[in-house]
Amino acid sequence: MPPKKAAATEKKVFLGRPSNNLQMGIVGVPNVGKSSLFNALSKCDLGKIANFPYATIEPEEARVSVPDERFDFLCQLYKPANKVPAFLTCVDIAGLTKGAASGAGLGNNFLSNVRAVDGIFQVVRAFDDAEVIHVEGDVDPVRDMDIIQTELRLKDIEWVEKHLDGLRKKLRGATGTANLADKAKKEEVDCVAKVLDVLTTQNKDVRKATWTNKEIDIVNDLQLLTAKPVIYLVNLSERDYIRKKNKWLPKIKAWIDENNPGDLLIPFSVALEERLAQEFDNPEAQKAELEKLGTTGALGKITTGGYSALHLIRYFTCGPQEVRAWTIRDGTKAPQAAGVIHGDFEKHFICGDIMQFNDLKEHGSEVAVKAAGKMAQKGKPYEMIDGDICYWKHNA
Repeated sequence: MPPKKAAATEKKVFLGRPSNNLQMGIVGVPNVGKSSLFNALSKCDLGKIANFPYATIEPEEARVSVPDERFDFLCQLYKPANKVPAFLTCVDIAGLTKGAASGAGLGNNFLSNVRAVDGIFQVVRAFDDAEVIHVEGDVDPVRDMDIIQTELRLKDIEWVEKHLDGLRKKLRGATGTANLADKAKKEEVDCVAKVLDVLTTQNKDVRKATWTNKEIDIVNDLQLLTAKPVIYLVNLSERDYIRKKNKWLPKIKAWIDENNPGDLLIPFSVALEERLAQEFDNPEAQKAELEKLGTTGALGKITTGGYSALHLIRYFTCGPQEVRAWTIRDGTKAPQAAGVIHGDFEKHFICGDIMQFNDLKEHGSEVAVKAAGKMAQKGKPYEMIDGDICYWKHNA
C-alpha cells in the first residue's frame, strides 16, 4: 500500500475580528499622555489635552501612516504622481479609573469604546511632573497597569458569566450526543466555561490562554476586552528617554513578564515628540535634532508595532500614476486581497501577476524581474506574502 499522505497543517485562526479595517485604541488611566500621544501620531490636535481627568469623553479617530522602507524605495523607483502608504487607525479613548467595570467615572461608556477597537496601546506614565496631576495621587505605573488589567478582566468576567448563564438555559439538558445542534451547543458552553476559568481561576487574560481554531471562533463572538493584543507604551521624560534610563522601566518589564509575558514594551517621550513638532517644521530638521541628541523618535516603532499586533500585512500596486500600499490580514488569499481595491476584482478574479519586493530590489526593474523568471502568475489559492507587488487580472 502507498504511504498515507501527511495531513495538511491546519492554519492558525487569529483572535479578533477577521477584517482588514482594524483599529488600535489608546488606553490608560487619566493624565498619562494618551491624547498627547494621539496628537503626535496623527499630527493634529483632535485629542483633548487638559490637566484633569475625563478631558476626553467621546473617542477621537485618526489614520496614521505606517513607515516602510520598501514603500519609500518603490516611490523612488517609479516616481509616481500619487503616493499612498499603509495606514493604521488609532482611537483616543478616555481614561479608565478604578471601579470602571462597575460604572465608576463613566466607566461603562469608556469600556464600550475599548470593546469597539481591535487592539490596545496601553499608555503608562513613568515621569514626574508636579504640574500634571495624577488621578491616584502619585506616579506609580505598576499600580496603574494593575488597575487597567483588573477593570478589563472584571468587565469580561461579568460579560462571560451572563453569556454562559444564557447558553446553559438554552441547552436545556442536551447531552451533546443527541444531534449535531446539541453537540455544537455543548461545545460552545464548554468553551465559554473555559474562558471563565481562564479569567477567574487561572487569573489570566484571554489572549494568553491556548485555544483551538474552533474555540477561537467562539471566543471571537464574545468580543472580549482581554482577548485584544496589548502594547505597553511607557511615557518618559525627554531626559530619561534620551539616556534610556528610568527607575520604573525594570519594574514595568518585570510586571509584564509576570502578568502578560511576550507583550511588547515601547518607551517613548511625549515631551520630546511635542517639542520636535513645535520647534521644527519639517521631518529633515526633526531628524537632524534627534541625531544631535543621539536618539531616535518612537512614533514609527509604535505604529509599526500596532500594525503587526493586529496581524496586518501589506501588498503594493505600482506604476507611474500611483504607488500604493494595501492593508490586508495575514493569511488573506489573492482574490480577497484584490477585493480590497474593488469588490468586483474579487468577484471576477482571474489571477494576479505577482513579484516579491526583494526580487525587484535585487534586479532593479520589472523587466529584469520578468527576465529572471521571478514574476509569477498566482491563482485563487495563493496566500499573500507581506511585500508582494501585484497586478490583478479580472473580467469585471
